[in-house]
Amino acid sequence: MRQGELLGLGWEDVDLEAGVVQVRRTLTLAKGGPRITEPKTPKSRRSVRLTASAVEALERHRERQHSGGAAAGEKWNAWDLVFCTRRGTPIRRDNLHVRHWKPLLRRAWLPDIRFHELRHTCATLLLTKGVHPKIVSEMLGHSSVSITLDTYSHVIPGLGDAAVRAMEDVLSP
Repeated sequence: MRQGELLGLGWEDVDLEAGVVQVRRTLTLAKGGPRITEPKTPKSRRSVRLTASAVEALERHRERQHSGGAAAGEKWNAWDLVFCTRRGTPIRRDNLHVRHWKPLLRRAWLPDIRFHELRHTCATLLLTKGVHPKIVSEMLGHSSVSITLDTYSHVIPGLGDAAVRAMEDVLSP
């Protein structure tokens, strides 16, 4: 998911029993403060299936959030966001980077990469494992599969070799 889609994700969009997240909104920052808006494109509105470990992590996160928020009163997390500040307000993108993302990278001894690189990594891993580009495109919320192929076709294993074999098969007597 895109960063704004994650930051705008509400608990109503998460079905942990089915293991699915519905991408229906995104968090944007305007002059008047944070706003929930429509996703980037119509294709950005999508269902994302979750791995079992992601479901477990979200279940633990929800438990921590409920126990921490209960003491804060009924105004806490009025937006019902999956990812919010300790006060229950929307997370600002710059704070996400400085307070959470960068320290996490340092603790894991990982290079200093942009948060958006997670999308590229996800797409690359899926394509190198043979997941069909149309499925990857839908997961990423690209407006068309051509965007996915233009961006990632170089990582699809054996693509050039398969084309050569196909031509040999067609041209062989």
